[in-house]
Amino acid sequence: MKIDSINNGIVIDHITAGRGMELYRLLGLDSLDCSVALIRNTASRKMGKKDIIKIDADIPVSFDVIGYVDPGITVNVIRGGVIAEKRTIELPATLTGVIKCKNPRCITTVEQELDHVFKLVDRETKTYRCIYCEAKAE
Repeated sequence: MKIDSINNGIVIDHITAGRGMELYRLLGLDSLDCSVALIRNTASRKMGKKDIIKIDADIPVSFDVIGYVDPGITVNVIRGGVIAEKRTIELPATLTGVIKCKNPRCITTVEQELDHVFKLVDRETKTYRCIYCEAKAE
């Protein structure tokens, strides 16, 4: 299999094997009008197997979404065929509009214009809770 290199764009690397499709969906990459490659279960010396996403456009991506799905991912910004910026992503302290509160009594179910906001309460277990009703994110 051959995936071409990109001249200007983004490479999301070191995604835990099997998590790439979830990240693809949450980032809304299906609506882009450019080439996007999702490589699943590729060999990795460091991880054994990993997923990679290559986006052939320099677009803004949500680091909060990336950190929520899989902290430790590396995001490389490519300009002129070389890595211009490299970031390792961590768990975000708050998530806004990424996940929805499942509590039917939460104010976000009644007040539709309110953003769904979750705060990180436990880094070890990656537990987030709704800031309005304290419901645990699933």
